[in-house]
Amino acid sequence: MACTVQKDLEVQGKKLVSQKPPFTLTLPSGFNLAHSFSHESPEESSVTRGYFLVKTKGKQIEEMIILQIADKTNPQAGPMSAPPLKPYLERRSYLKGKIRELDYLIQLMAWNPDAPSLQPIVKQGIIIPSRLALQGQIQFLYQGEHAVSIRYSRDANSFGTRVSEKGDDWDKALISGNQKRVYETFYKNFMGMIDSIRMKTP
Repeated sequence: MACTVQKDLEVQGKKLVSQKPPFTLTLPSGFNLAHSFSHESPEESSVTRGYFLVKTKGKQIEEMIILQIADKTNPQAGPMSAPPLKPYLERRSYLKGKIRELDYLIQLMAWNPDAPSLQPIVKQGIIIPSRLALQGQIQFLYQGEHAVSIRYSRDANSFGTRVSEKGDDWDKALISGNQKRVYETFYKNFMGMIDSIRMKTP
């Protein structure tokens, strides 16, 4: 299935082009496709394609995008739906909203290199540091036939500014100094990615 999966998506420099559903977006950096997969969910009448895009410095990841697209497989099934976005911790969730048909949120998270979903990347010799990362999530439905989830995260230490490794210093009620500056840079890049999304109607 990997070849079919990759044919449905292209990364051209900073431009991501999806054929199914048809949309484009501008990435915040130049990414490489590190891994792709697909799996069927007969009980949900859908098949999900997944893409892992990475930007590395040496062999270590600085930025990562996990893109998942669920395609409806049964024409008789009802329109696709998606659960609302929820942060891991409310106190480290900075922003949640909706622009056009796009739901989004920004939060702090911790990369876990031992996560089963990341093992295909780790096995390629790519290093995922166990660090705090800022994450932006985007979710939208396309004509009831597709559900799209985009999770973009960036190592909090990759902005060229020394930041705290203590999660409490990133709480939205306390965030200040370098942590706040890093968040503001991430916010600008992430919102630029949202604004760049263009959907095409067949």
